[in-house]
Amino acid sequence: MTSTPGSLHGARAELIAAAERSAQWAAPLPALTGTAHAASVLVLFGRLDSVPARTDDLTVGADLDVLLQRRAATLSSHPGQVSFPGGRREVGDADAVATALREAEEETGLDPAGVEVLATLAELPLAASNHLVTPVLAWWREPSRVVAVDHAETVEVFRVPVAHLIDPSIRFTSTISRMGRTWKGPAFDVDGTIVWGFTAMVLDALFEATGWSLPWDRSVERPIEL
Repeated sequence: MTSTPGSLHGARAELIAAAERSAQWAAPLPALTGTAHAASVLVLFGRLDSVPARTDDLTVGADLDVLLQRRAATLSSHPGQVSFPGGRREVGDADAVATALREAEEETGLDPAGVEVLATLAELPLAASNHLVTPVLAWWREPSRVVAVDHAETVEVFRVPVAHLIDPSIRFTSTISRMGRTWKGPAFDVDGTIVWGFTAMVLDALFEATGWSLPWDRSVERPIEL
């Protein structure tokens, strides 16, 4: 059930509870072959700028937005796709959280000091680029200015309201055809910007696990042009 302002559990608590069930998301995904690269992404939720200040426990899902970015079309891995900030783990990174925060700072310029890490989700295999990705769920306690820092990697950084993402009218099932096979998954049409693949899967799973998701027509299919 979607939260109401008077609920005992606010959006932050619902995200933490959803993280505890994240191992269920990885079960249907194809296993990786060979040696996979470790990577992390920052799944960062914060209050909408238009929402008056209030305590975390009274914040509801519709009061939030999530930080996304568009990758440069020239990148060899997932070119032009909308993604969470993140990337491959480097030698100096202490753990998955350190990777996610470092990459987010490098790509968007956010101040990690204003980010509260809520949980690390279960590792998810990303077969297209042979990465084992740890989504790091976080709360933007003190939002800072964000912008595409290096246009060779990121061309756009934006905050999308959760209320917009859960709108059934913008949701559809993406279809991708390769080598005689077709893959299907959840997708979002955000004013012409298509969010699909790994990012859409994580968002869809989070919205379902928190109870924020609204019924949408999964029979509506649209092909993704790669």
